[in-house]
Amino acid sequence: MNSISFAPIAVALSIAPLLVATGCATDKPPVAIAPVGSTLVTSTAATASPSKGEPTSGTIAITAEIRAACGIPAEDAFFAFDSAVIAWTDVAQLDAVARCFTRGPLVGRSMRLVGHADPRGAFDYNMALGLHRADSVEGYLDGRGLQRSRVTVTSRGAMDATGQDEGGWALDRRVDVQLGA
Repeated sequence: MNSISFAPIAVALSIAPLLVATGCATDKPPVAIAPVGSTLVTSTAATASPSKGEPTSGTIAITAEIRAACGIPAEDAFFAFDSAVIAWTDVAQLDAVARCFTRGPLVGRSMRLVGHADPRGAFDYNMALGLHRADSVEGYLDGRGLQRSRVTVTSRGAMDATGQDEGGWALDRRVDVQLGA
Protein backbone atom coordinates (compact mmCIF):
# COMPACT_ATOMS: atom_id res chain seq x y z
CA MET A 1 0.00 0.00 0.00
CA ASN A 2 1.40 3.40 -1.01
CA SER A 3 1.40 6.13 1.58
CA ILE A 4 0.87 9.61 0.15
CA SER A 5 2.00 12.56 2.23
CA PHE A 6 -0.27 15.58 1.97
CA ALA A 7 2.06 17.84 3.97
CA PRO A 8 3.84 19.34 0.90
CA ILE A 9 0.49 19.94 -0.80
CA ALA A 10 -0.90 21.61 2.32
CA VAL A 11 2.15 23.85 2.60
CA ALA A 12 1.92 24.82 -1.08
CA LEU A 13 -1.78 25.63 -0.75
CA SER A 14 -1.21 27.70 2.38
CA ILE A 15 1.50 29.89 0.84
CA ALA A 16 -0.04 30.22 -2.63
CA PRO A 17 -2.19 33.25 -1.65
CA LEU A 18 0.91 34.98 -0.28
CA LEU A 19 2.81 34.38 -3.50
CA VAL A 20 -0.08 35.72 -5.56
CA ALA A 21 -0.46 38.78 -3.32
CA THR A 22 3.27 39.49 -3.46
CA GLY A 23 3.38 39.06 -7.22
CA CYS A 24 0.46 41.48 -7.63
CA ALA A 25 1.80 44.13 -5.27
CA THR A 26 1.56 47.70 -6.50
CA ASP A 27 4.33 50.27 -6.26
CA LYS A 28 2.91 51.69 -3.03
CA PRO A 29 5.61 53.09 -0.76
CA PRO A 30 5.77 51.89 2.85
CA VAL A 31 3.61 53.85 5.27
CA ALA A 32 4.18 54.87 8.89
CA ILE A 33 1.31 55.00 11.35
CA ALA A 34 1.56 57.11 14.51
CA PRO A 35 -1.23 56.32 16.98
CA VAL A 36 -2.13 59.14 19.35
CA GLY A 37 -0.23 59.01 22.62
CA SER A 38 2.19 56.24 21.68
CA THR A 39 5.60 55.71 20.22
CA LEU A 40 5.51 55.49 16.45
CA VAL A 41 4.20 52.14 15.24
CA THR A 42 5.15 51.18 11.74
CA SER A 43 3.61 49.14 8.97
CA THR A 44 5.71 48.42 5.90
CA ALA A 45 4.11 47.53 2.58
CA ALA A 46 5.78 44.88 0.44
CA THR A 47 7.98 46.63 -2.10
CA ALA A 48 11.06 45.70 -4.01
CA SER A 49 14.08 47.89 -3.41
CA PRO A 50 16.84 48.35 -5.97
CA SER A 51 19.48 46.85 -3.70
CA LYS A 52 19.38 45.15 -0.34
CA GLY A 53 21.81 45.48 2.53
CA GLU A 54 22.85 49.07 1.95
CA PRO A 55 22.82 51.81 4.63
CA THR A 56 19.32 53.07 5.25
CA SER A 57 19.43 56.63 6.54
CA GLY A 58 17.80 59.86 5.45
CA THR A 59 16.88 62.97 7.38
CA ILE A 60 14.13 65.14 8.70
CA ALA A 61 15.53 68.60 8.01
CA ILE A 62 14.14 71.22 10.38
CA THR A 63 14.90 74.76 9.19
CA ALA A 64 17.31 76.87 11.22
CA GLU A 65 14.49 79.35 11.89
CA ILE A 66 12.34 76.68 13.58
CA ARG A 67 15.32 75.12 15.43
CA ALA A 68 16.29 78.53 16.81
CA ALA A 69 12.75 79.44 17.89
CA CYS A 70 12.17 76.03 19.48
CA GLY A 71 15.66 75.42 20.90
CA ILE A 72 16.14 72.22 18.87
CA PRO A 73 19.68 70.90 18.29
CA ALA A 74 20.82 70.29 14.71
CA GLU A 75 20.61 66.48 14.83
CA ASP A 76 18.69 64.36 12.34
CA ALA A 77 15.89 61.82 12.48
CA PHE A 78 16.05 58.96 9.99
CA PHE A 79 14.10 57.25 7.20
CA ALA A 80 14.91 53.82 5.93
CA PHE A 81 15.61 53.32 2.22
CA ASP A 82 12.37 52.85 0.25
CA SER A 83 10.34 53.69 3.37
CA ALA A 84 8.27 56.37 5.04
CA VAL A 85 8.86 55.00 8.54
CA ILE A 86 10.23 57.31 11.25
CA ALA A 87 12.63 55.48 13.59
CA TRP A 88 11.43 55.56 17.21
CA THR A 89 14.88 56.59 18.40
CA ASP A 90 14.72 59.80 16.37
CA VAL A 91 11.43 61.34 17.39
CA ALA A 92 12.77 63.67 20.11
CA GLN A 93 13.13 66.52 17.61
CA LEU A 94 9.61 65.98 16.28
CA ASP A 95 8.29 65.99 19.84
CA ALA A 96 10.10 69.31 20.39
CA VAL A 97 8.59 70.71 17.17
CA ALA A 98 5.11 69.63 18.26
CA ARG A 99 5.55 71.25 21.70
CA CYS A 100 6.89 74.44 20.12
CA PHE A 101 3.95 74.73 17.68
CA THR A 102 1.27 73.78 20.24
CA ARG A 103 2.44 75.49 23.45
CA GLY A 104 5.72 77.27 22.68
CA PRO A 105 7.03 80.25 20.75
CA LEU A 106 5.45 79.11 17.44
CA VAL A 107 1.95 78.48 18.79
CA GLY A 108 -0.63 79.44 16.18
CA ARG A 109 1.91 79.38 13.31
CA SER A 110 1.53 77.06 10.34
CA MET A 111 4.03 74.51 9.07
CA ARG A 112 4.99 73.12 5.67
CA LEU A 113 6.31 69.56 5.27
CA VAL A 114 8.06 68.75 1.99
CA GLY A 115 8.88 65.09 1.29
CA HIS A 116 11.87 64.05 -0.82
CA ALA A 117 13.30 60.82 -2.25
CA ASP A 118 16.59 59.70 -3.73
CA PRO A 119 16.70 59.40 -7.54
CA ARG A 120 16.71 55.61 -7.86
CA GLY A 121 12.95 55.08 -8.35
CA ALA A 122 10.52 56.07 -11.08
CA PHE A 123 9.25 59.67 -11.05
CA ASP A 124 5.71 58.79 -9.89
CA TYR A 125 6.97 56.37 -7.26
CA ASN A 126 9.39 58.95 -5.84
CA MET A 127 6.66 61.61 -5.74
CA ALA A 128 4.38 59.20 -3.85
CA LEU A 129 7.20 58.14 -1.51
CA GLY A 130 8.05 61.77 -0.71
CA LEU A 131 4.38 62.42 0.02
CA HIS A 132 4.17 59.33 2.25
CA ARG A 133 7.22 60.53 4.17
CA ALA A 134 5.69 63.97 4.70
CA ASP A 135 2.37 62.33 5.66
CA SER A 136 4.21 60.17 8.22
CA VAL A 137 5.68 63.27 9.84
CA GLU A 138 2.30 65.04 9.72
CA GLY A 139 0.60 62.03 11.32
CA TYR A 140 3.22 61.91 14.05
CA LEU A 141 2.84 65.63 14.79
CA ASP A 142 -0.96 65.33 14.71
CA GLY A 143 -0.66 62.59 17.34
CA ARG A 144 1.26 65.08 19.46
CA GLY A 145 -1.45 67.74 19.24
CA LEU A 146 -0.50 69.79 16.17
CA GLN A 147 -3.71 70.28 14.18
CA ARG A 148 -3.56 69.00 10.61
CA SER A 149 -5.24 72.20 9.44
CA ARG A 150 -2.03 74.06 10.36
CA VAL A 151 0.19 71.75 8.29
CA THR A 152 0.64 71.74 4.50
CA VAL A 153 2.06 68.52 3.07
CA THR A 154 3.76 68.35 -0.34
CA SER A 155 6.30 66.24 -2.19
CA ARG A 156 9.21 67.07 -4.46
CA GLY A 157 10.05 63.41 -5.01
CA ALA A 158 13.58 63.21 -6.41
CA MET A 159 13.42 66.58 -8.18
CA ASP A 160 15.96 68.14 -5.78
CA ALA A 161 18.10 65.01 -5.37
CA THR A 162 21.85 65.59 -5.62
CA GLY A 163 23.30 62.32 -4.30
CA GLN A 164 25.64 60.22 -6.43
CA ASP A 165 26.20 57.39 -3.91
CA GLU A 166 24.62 56.02 -0.75
CA GLY A 167 25.94 58.87 1.40
CA GLY A 168 24.38 61.47 -0.89
CA TRP A 169 21.20 59.46 -1.47
CA ALA A 170 20.71 59.25 2.31
CA LEU A 171 20.56 63.05 2.42
CA ASP A 172 18.05 63.04 -0.45
CA ARG A 173 15.62 60.88 1.61
CA ARG A 174 14.16 63.52 3.88
CA VAL A 175 11.25 65.68 4.92
CA ASP A 176 11.90 69.40 5.17
CA VAL A 177 10.10 70.99 8.13
CA GLN A 178 9.50 74.67 7.34
CA LEU A 179 7.44 77.55 8.68
CA GLY A 180 4.28 78.00 6.68
CA ALA A 181 3.25 81.22 4.99
